[in-house]
Amino acid sequence: MKVPFELQEGENVLLFCRRHWMYFVPKLVGIVLAGLAPIGVFTWLMSATAGLGGKGGLAALGVDVVWAGYWAVRGYFTWYRYQNDVWVVTNQRVVDSVKNNWIHHRMASADLVDIQDMSVNKSGILPTLFNFGDVLCQTAGEKPNFILAAIPDPAKALELVDASRDAARKQLVGTPRHP
Repeated sequence: MKVPFELQEGENVLLFCRRHWMYFVPKLVGIVLAGLAPIGVFTWLMSATAGLGGKGGLAALGVDVVWAGYWAVRGYFTWYRYQNDVWVVTNQRVVDSVKNNWIHHRMASADLVDIQDMSVNKSGILPTLFNFGDVLCQTAGEKPNFILAAIPDPAKALELVDASRDAARKQLVGTPRHP
């Protein structure tokens, strides 16, 4: 697994996750249907009314190709965002990294020792059935709320962050201070 940032010295990845597939698959299915269904209807209407021969058929084919190309690009960027919307928990910090496209990257980080309170929010039929939800971390840092949104098994992630936070605090207390 490749993380979208440089690990610090002594830093190890404990959890790498992205949104649950229930956020990705319905969007992708919707894009496929929005791309293919109109092509089928338009082509059927053109063949039933004017036929697909000659310039009319060529124009219909051109419209179909442009329409399919548009929805293919949307499908690609939906997949790209899903693949590049990740949360990483290390033994030192929690990182939220989002890339919407090739020229956009947003990343936020919170040190484990700065996390004050954490909770899990899992409500609704689908989150309960498929075991996904949000882990909300309240931090003392610049960004007061850090949310790992719609991740699989949020209770397990909360336990991991909590244990890692406690270990980081113990290590911080046990570290001798240098003048």
